[in-house]
Amino acid sequence: MAGGWARDGAVNDQIEASIADELKRMQARRRATGASRTHCAECEEPIPEARRQAIPGVTLCIDCQQQRDARPIARGGINRRGSKDSQLK
Repeated sequence: MAGGWARDGAVNDQIEASIADELKRMQARRRATGASRTHCAECEEPIPEARRQAIPGVTLCIDCQQQRDARPIARGGINRRGSKDSQLK
């Protein structure tokens, strides 16, 4: 399928590149980020050895991590549709 001035398959190449970039970003997050702490950074409770081995670079105990994960993340909305309905909401 031709897309204007783009060569055939250019859209698929862009999609594949976007997927590859996202996979690299996700894999970088999973890499070790240094030595794990023996005690939680927030509450100073001991972090179990099994957790420190499973997640290299861990800094929070399970309870504190669950509390942090439960917090809502404020993100700015982006109007990708550009319609008046989406701008009024």
